[in-house]
Amino acid sequence: METSRDAPTASGRRQWWALAGFAAAVFVAAAIGGLGVQGTTDEYASLRQPDWAPPSWLFGPVWSLLYALIAVAGWLVWRRVGFSPALWAWTAQLVLNAIWTPLFFGAGRYGLAFAEIVLMWLAIGLTVVLFARVSRVAAALLLPYWAWVTFAAALNLSIWQLNS
Repeated sequence: METSRDAPTASGRRQWWALAGFAAAVFVAAAIGGLGVQGTTDEYASLRQPDWAPPSWLFGPVWSLLYALIAVAGWLVWRRVGFSPALWAWTAQLVLNAIWTPLFFGAGRYGLAFAEIVLMWLAIGLTVVLFARVSRVAAALLLPYWAWVTFAAALNLSIWQLNS
């Protein structure tokens, strides 16, 4: 016999639905990025790239992990303070994330993509700072993402310079 203590609470269900919502938001950003790279594999392979550029197969697994961390970080902050300025920053960086891939891959606008990734990097930094005030764990979950975007910005700049 199930007791009331064993039954999921409305608040508990709401928390899990919220996590699903954060995952869905991140999935949409990833999907927009995915649409931006469709059919661009050969074009990307033909670009002059620095020797330190990672193999293209690495991007999918790395981004999958990072997107999961981004979703959980947002959810953790939401659980503590609801939709606050910290989550507006989270939303802004996610929108910028979705825009970068179509700019770089779809449009081949490497200079504009570099300017955009600098804005994204700043937005991620602001998000980390604001998240740290609410949840150090949530802020820490964004650090690998920020590091990867730092690397991606350097790669973007290098590709732009090599192919101008």
